[in-house]
Amino acid sequence: MTNEKDRSCATPYKTMIGGQALIEGIMMLGPEKKAVVVRKPDGELVEQVEERVLIKDKHPILGVPFLRGVFNFCSSLANGVKALMYSASFFPEDEEPEEPSKFELWLDKRLGSEKAAGAVVTFAVALGILFSVVLFFLLPTALAGGVAYFFPLPMWGRNLLEGVVRIVIFMGYLVLCSRMKDIHRVFEYHGAEHKTIFCYERGEALTVENVRKQPRHHPRCGTSFLFVVIVVSILLSSVLFAFVHVTNTFARMGLHILLLPVIVSITYELNRLVGKYDNAFTRIVTAPGLWLQNWTTFEPDDSMIEVGIRAFTLVLPEEKGKDEW
Repeated sequence: MTNEKDRSCATPYKTMIGGQALIEGIMMLGPEKKAVVVRKPDGELVEQVEERVLIKDKHPILGVPFLRGVFNFCSSLANGVKALMYSASFFPEDEEPEEPSKFELWLDKRLGSEKAAGAVVTFAVALGILFSVVLFFLLPTALAGGVAYFFPLPMWGRNLLEGVVRIVIFMGYLVLCSRMKDIHRVFEYHGAEHKTIFCYERGEALTVENVRKQPRHHPRCGTSFLFVVIVVSILLSSVLFAFVHVTNTFARMGLHILLLPVIVSITYELNRLVGKYDNAFTRIVTAPGLWLQNWTTFEPDDSMIEVGIRAFTLVLPEEKGKDEW
């Protein structure tokens, strides 16, 4: 097996390994493995490593560009929710363990513990998607529709108002989250995740000292992805409504929902592009998302960096370069 230190000091290149900050932990997704590392209240590190089976390996057609985006996005959400629930299990809110609810007992009886857990993850992913769609897509359309009802606007004006409201809601949501104490700490782990990936991509050994000096803003961050989703949605909807003059608020909501798979697919391909290349175009595309990371990534302490390094090394493939774009 290739020595981890030697591999870290290899020629710099862009890796496809990505991660997610958790409650006192970090998840890393490599080309072959998924690793979750959590620091328990007593300081001990616990690790969970699983082999990954990519969607495109099961169904090659789902690996086709502009088709893979939606499926990979949903898969990433499912992995993220599952890892988040795992990390939360080490930090119960109450000292005394709660008795399972009747609903949990019913699920366990009907589906079995493993299938019940899968059902909970599926429900959580669906709920998260629904919340995002309502907050960032339907609510701005409803608010703009309310304004247009009292103050008639030209189509371009209504499109512009929807876009502005969508960006304001998104930025307000990020700022409010960053001010919550528990979320702020998760965002510090987010910084550790980014710094670890940057350290590896720059060909430096994965040590706390080397990781600490790396930037905490990364172009492939989920924050950047979500912001580009917002921007692409504004551009596509503006083009659509320039040709299809729809004034009914509910009809506009329906069209926004129908556009979502297209928006996610385009954004996914853009995210892969900026992850693979570094040029004037990719820097322009990533600039707003990098700026927004001022509210979603914070400087980690050394213990958080240790978690990031451990999670990253657990998903490094044995074959050198297999994690490259």
